[in-house]
Amino acid sequence: MPDLSQRFRVIAPDVPGFGYTERNDSVSYDMNGWTSHLVAFLEALDLQRVHIVGNSLGGALALSIATRHPELVDRLVLMGCAGVPFELTAGLDAVWGFEPSLENMRELLNVFAYDHSLLSEELAKSRLEAATRPGVQEAFGAMFPEPRQDCVDALTLNEQVIAGIDRPVLVVHGRDHQVIPLGNALRLLELIEQSQLHVFGRCGHWVQIEHAAAFNRIVGDFLAE
Repeated sequence: MPDLSQRFRVIAPDVPGFGYTERNDSVSYDMNGWTSHLVAFLEALDLQRVHIVGNSLGGALALSIATRHPELVDRLVLMGCAGVPFELTAGLDAVWGFEPSLENMRELLNVFAYDHSLLSEELAKSRLEAATRPGVQEAFGAMFPEPRQDCVDALTLNEQVIAGIDRPVLVVHGRDHQVIPLGNALRLLELIEQSQLHVFGRCGHWVQIEHAAAFNRIVGDFLAE
């Protein structure tokens, strides 16, 4: 955000069920609910047309906005994106099935990052603290119950609908991704006419962290076109 904000206004919405957004019975924790929430967020800020950068589940949400409300979208950046059919990976099963402990958080970070030198005890502790705030783990577990292949399928959009996206799309993926398969990125490249793909070697789920400088340059130039 600090780098891209030198060229754009950058806003990071808090998706219901994650982060610090208040949990209540009026929000459905599924693609319909997340889409409605983000549209309402844009309306509340009077943002009539935006670029959207979406990572993982956020990528599927970006696709949902672009297909349901194309008038709101200028360009898309999809990073390690869900939204197309794939078989549940062991990495994603570990993410969605996380049981809070410091040891489990260390193991989960190893799944996220190719370069383990980026990982620290402080990072593991801070993420564990965030994951164990009151109500967080219960909500997370309720969103992604077993069988988790059903959760993957619930994030999947109709491929003909995806193929109808008429906006420029940059697909970014780590070659060594253990959570979302590289095949997702290749499929999105095939489906979307105005798409391009950049694959980073020696990279896992965190392209924006493991290759931050290159990621910021590529994304910034793409959005500025």
